[in-house]
Amino acid sequence: MLYMIYSTDVENSLQKRLAARPAHLARLNELDQQQRLFAAGPLPAIDSPDPGEAGFTGSLVIAEFDSLSQAEAWAAEDPYIAAGVYANSIVKPYKKVLP
Repeated sequence: MLYMIYSTDVENSLQKRLAARPAHLARLNELDQQQRLFAAGPLPAIDSPDPGEAGFTGSLVIAEFDSLSQAEAWAAEDPYIAAGVYANSIVKPYKKVLP
């Protein structure tokens, strides 16, 4: 089943994000190689695909896991948590309807 992981950043997270980004992307690439990643990306702090110094307010990941508890465990191990980027994460089942 698909699960969405919606994470919100702490204030002024950009430098922490940049430092932890390689490890964060490595985990997402692993899901992608396993064909379990549906979508992933950051949430720009301003209305721009490249927010520059404004940074990001969080991230969204939609991926396949065997259970809610597995999705929660995966989210809890995100390098952005260890680096102090995320203030919190919400994990919920997701049902793709369209397109």
